[in-house]
Amino acid sequence: MVSVRQIKAARALLGWSQGALAEASGLSEATVARLEAPDGDSGGQTGAKIVAALSAAGVIFLAENGEGLGVRLRKLRGSAPASIPLEELTAENDE
Repeated sequence: MVSVRQIKAARALLGWSQGALAEASGLSEATVARLEAPDGDSGGQTGAKIVAALSAAGVIFLAENGEGLGVRLRKLRGSAPASIPLEELTAENDE
C-alpha cells in the first residue's frame, strides 16, 4: 500500500496543489485534504484514484526495499526536448 507521505511527496514532485490532484483524480479538494491529513488513510477507492492519477502523471511509487519507501518520476517517452545549440538559446525556447 502507498503511504500518505508518498502521496504528498509525489504531489510535490509534480508541483501539484491539492486542487490539481483532486481534478486529476476526479475527487474533491476536501477529499484530498482529508486523505493527506496526519490521520489520513490512503487505502480504499479514494487512495486508488489518487495513486492512479499520480501514476498517470509519471510518478513511480517505490516499495520498502531496505532503504525505505519513496517516489520518483519516470522519464516519459518523447518528453525530452530536441537539442538546441548554445548560441540559439533564448527566453522563447526556454522550457
